[in-house]
Parts: sequence; structure tokens; C-alpha cells
Amino acid sequence: MTFRSLLFVPGNRPDRFDKALDARADAVCIDLEDAVAPPDKAAARTAALRFCAASPAPGLGVRINGPTTTQYPEDCAALASEAAPPPAFVMVPKAETAGQLADVRRRIGANCPPLWPIIETPEGLHLAWEIAAAPGVGGVLFGAVDYSAEVGCTLEWDALLYARGALAAACARAGVELLDVPHLDIADAADLAASTARARALGFTGRACIHPTQVSAVNAVFTPDAAAVDRARRVVAAFEAAAGGAALLDGKLIELPVVRAARRTLERAGEA
Repeated sequence: MTFRSLLFVPGNRPDRFDKALDARADAVCIDLEDAVAPPDKAAARTAALRFCAASPAPGLGVRINGPTTTQYPEDCAALASEAAPPPAFVMVPKAETAGQLADVRRRIGANCPPLWPIIETPEGLHLAWEIAAAPGVGGVLFGAVDYSAEVGCTLEWDALLYARGALAAACARAGVELLDVPHLDIADAADLAASTARARALGFTGRACIHPTQVSAVNAVFTPDAAAVDRARRVVAAFEAAAGGAALLDGKLIELPVVRAARRTLERAGEA
């Protein structure tokens, strides 16, 4: 399933879980990591997994604590011991090697759902191709805030362009989704739309959100408009009519990469 938008909700706020599902995001991720203080971790874990079991949905998942934390084994053990249906996905923060993801899968066991590693360190970026292509990975999230702190750069677009481009290439090669970091200024709707459009142009397939008001704008950016869908249909039709020969549309040569892009647009529009 493609996630245009993913909305985070704190694991220690079960009163917000249903509201998050009502926000029309393609995915909701109950956060057991950054949003939850250490004394509240156990209660948040219990609340999150109970909610996922009671309200199974294709886009309802959890973010566990990172592989080097003391809570990580407990999170994995709880996921492994759940008799009810598991979450739709498990997000793994601070992912730096494919071996860490293999350990998550080993600990959770045969019912381990797809993993979504968060790449947010220079080490993770260095091994992004290996991480994105690891068994069981459904997609990747760019953790730009932690990455910028590690590198010592700002959160400005140009400062993070190399990291975004490297992740786009790694995820495209692995054939997995790639979500951009949430926009941190909830009040700046204009920059949310503009920066999300830049991420889409770079190859990102969706974006995470930290507030329900961000969801509709993010979904709009990653939903092809009528003109894009119409052109994609015409590209595919022209290519298929050529039966493997040279195809022209509006005076332009239609080659296989253009056709692949057109088919991705139709998939996004729900026509494939």
C-alpha cells in the first residue's frame, strides 16, 4: 500500500488514537519513541498494541524505540507475544544497518509486519541502499531533524538536498516507498505545500505529518491531478499502440522511462 501521508500520534495519548484515524491520513503511526517520556513507555506500549488489535487497519502501525535503547527488547517482545493481529507496520528509528532490521524481524517472529526504518544518522545514510533493500522493508522515512543535529547542518532545503537525493535513489532502486520528514511549523501552510511539492519532485512518495491539519495538503500534493492522469493515459495508450516500435505523442518521443512514470501516475490515481 502506498502512503501519501502518515500521521504520528503520541502513544501516551490513547484519547487521540481514534481522532488520528479520522484525519484521513493514509497511515497512522502510534509513537512509542520520541513522543513518550521513559516513565510512560510501558503504559503507552500496552495502549498502542491493544488499540491496534481492536482496530486493525491497513495503515495503522507503531514506532518502536530504537535498537540501542533499553525499551527496544521490550517493544519487540510485546509485539511477538500479541495473540491478536499485529500492527500493519513497525517503524524502526535510528536504523543504521540491515542487520538491525533482521534483528527486529527475528525478535518479533513469523508474524512480523513490514518494517519502516527511519534513516536519521550519517551512518544510516551511508548504508541507505542496504537498509532500503533489506528483507521485510516496506518503506523508509527520512528523519531530517535528528540527521541535521548529527551533521551540524540546518533544516533548510539546500542543506539536506544531498541526503534526500541519496535516499530517493536508494528507495527507488529497492522499490520501496519514501516519506519525507514532517513539516515542523504547523501554522505555515504555504511552506508545507511548497516543500512537499519539492520532495515529490525529488522522488519522495509521501510525507509524515504531526498534526491532522497537515494531512489534506500533503495528500493533495501526492495525488495526481486530472491533467496529469489524462496525459499518463495518453502516454500509455500511445506506447501500447506502437507495439514495441517508436511512439510519438504531441511530437515527442515516448520511451520506456516515460511510460514507467506514466504508469506510476495511474497507480497513484488508483487506475492500475
